[in-house]
Amino acid sequence: MTLHGSEIRPQDTPRPGTSSTNGTDQLPADLQDERLIASHGVSGAVSAFTARLRSGDLGSVPVVVGLIIIWAVFQIANSSFLSSRNLVNLTLQTTSVGVIALGIVLVLLLGEIDLSVGSVSGLAAAVLGVTFVNLDWPWVLSLLVSVALGLAIGLFYGALYTRFGVPSFVITLAGLLGFLGLQLLVLGKEGTLNLPYDSALVGFAARSFLSPAVAYGLIVVVVALYVLTRLRGRGARAAAGLSAAPTSIIAIKAAALTVALVVPVVVLNGDRGVSSMFLFFLALVVGTDLVVRRTRWGRSVFAVGGNVEAARRAGINVRMIYLSVFAACSTFAAVGGILAAARLVAVGQSSGGTDTNLNAIAAAVIGGTSLFGGRGSAYSALLGALVIMSISNGLALLSLDSSVRYIVTAAVLLIAVTIDSLSRRSRQAHGRA
Repeated sequence: MTLHGSEIRPQDTPRPGTSSTNGTDQLPADLQDERLIASHGVSGAVSAFTARLRSGDLGSVPVVVGLIIIWAVFQIANSSFLSSRNLVNLTLQTTSVGVIALGIVLVLLLGEIDLSVGSVSGLAAAVLGVTFVNLDWPWVLSLLVSVALGLAIGLFYGALYTRFGVPSFVITLAGLLGFLGLQLLVLGKEGTLNLPYDSALVGFAARSFLSPAVAYGLIVVVVALYVLTRLRGRGARAAAGLSAAPTSIIAIKAAALTVALVVPVVVLNGDRGVSSMFLFFLALVVGTDLVVRRTRWGRSVFAVGGNVEAARRAGINVRMIYLSVFAACSTFAAVGGILAAARLVAVGQSSGGTDTNLNAIAAAVIGGTSLFGGRGSAYSALLGALVIMSISNGLALLSLDSSVRYIVTAAVLLIAVTIDSLSRRSRQAHGRA
């Protein structure tokens, strides 16, 4: 075979992972196709990130920018907003809403909704209070029964959805009303129960804080695990002949992670420190994120949320995915309700009521989880809950009533949904949807 008068022999064509005939190294196997965009070094990573933003793949950028703006505005309006004491209170207020929002994130990934998380959280708290205080059960047993109740409710939702095809909106709307009635029935005429202040559960939620040494030690462990994981993944990709992130990128990300962890801990240590309950919430976020991104179940959730029929044809047990996700959502709601009751040291008819549903659903959406299904992460619950509770906390410091808070939260939610819709159109236009 000849081309422009020169003969090309099979032995002259370099194989993947070998050197070319002129002595230069071959590109990694996944970048040898000239149609792929190869990015190298720090400048390449920045270019790739910019390209993703232009194509509508915004990720968490809008909510991070929004959170910075919200904090700046409230700090200007009241210099106490970013004080150590107020930020510790903010972490405590964020935890229960954030845990409930974690479940909402999972349901939204399927393109469904759960409107009853507030009622489920209130019912779980009521069962905990009645069994622990009135029936004198051990707090561990009361806790397990309350969490199991949330799990059973989720399985019931999933069974109705998969067996009879009842829309999740209708199922959970009925659950909102029905479980609110059960909560009132469980509490009875008393209406309110005070949890023992000296109990371990209340101590964990309201009075347990990490010492500075433990907090900084955890940062070292987290950063070390991050670096080791990245280096291990880099080595595995290089051994397979694939492109791998340069060590400079790993070092920059590790430094950024260190700063992102050290600065809040330093500020929080100016008062009581990092709450054990907030640390528990962070652990749930990280664990949920790993399960969603790194397990077969998590990939199946994204697949079902993206296209149910395609997922079914690919051999995914769609019914099991719906059952497990609804069960996880209600379980997170029960845990969030228990944490809220333990922090307030009381259970009442208003537990899980008022704006709990609003805050949890809004937190998941504002945090970046798409209402259209198939896009989002566990960190959406963390970022969204911080936004929601920052608004509530900041307006309370300014002595503004709840009417303003509802209006502001509604405006932020509307902006988040609009950004999600516009970015989805942009991704479709760029072929990234």
